[in-house]
Amino acid sequence: MSEADTPLVGPGIRRRRRALELTLAEVARRAGLSVPFLSQIENGRSRPSMGSLQRIADALDTTAVQLLSAAEAPRPVDVVRGTSASVREAGADGDGRMRPLVRGHQRLHALEFSGDHDWGREFRHRNDEILYVADGSAEVEADGGFYRLERGDTLYCAGGLAHRWRPIEPGTRVLVVGIADHVQVMDEQGG
Repeated sequence: MSEADTPLVGPGIRRRRRALELTLAEVARRAGLSVPFLSQIENGRSRPSMGSLQRIADALDTTAVQLLSAAEAPRPVDVVRGTSASVREAGADGDGRMRPLVRGHQRLHALEFSGDHDWGREFRHRNDEILYVADGSAEVEADGGFYRLERGDTLYCAGGLAHRWRPIEPGTRVLVVGIADHVQVMDEQGG
């Protein structure tokens, strides 16, 4: 996905920043970006790299996936072709790629990861998700336990649990599917 293909994320960044009552300067400082560059992003005159988008997301206590999904309106039916472009994954050491499998501000998020993945980055999502190994194998640390997943294996991770993962052989593809963080899930078992 080239910069020109990247959705305009500026308005979503601005909404999130204002909702958190943060100044442009504060978010720029937290993200390690210049105020003019962040202003250009918010105003749609510039598009951030995935690395910059991830730093902005961290500064706004959200994820790059949420900022990207907020950039597009939801679609009741949408086909994402296997030939659709992927983007370089922020923080990946080498050839890490990420491809959204669901576009727009939906209740479900789904991503395909291939190549390297940043083992040093821990995730904790509001809602449940699963990791499915489509090809190769991966190591996952979830809630203090370590798991080796082979092709066809799935790991379920409840919302709120810390987890991280990495491929352990070349050609590994991992699908991550979960309930989007903006969705409030009601636990029917609780009463």
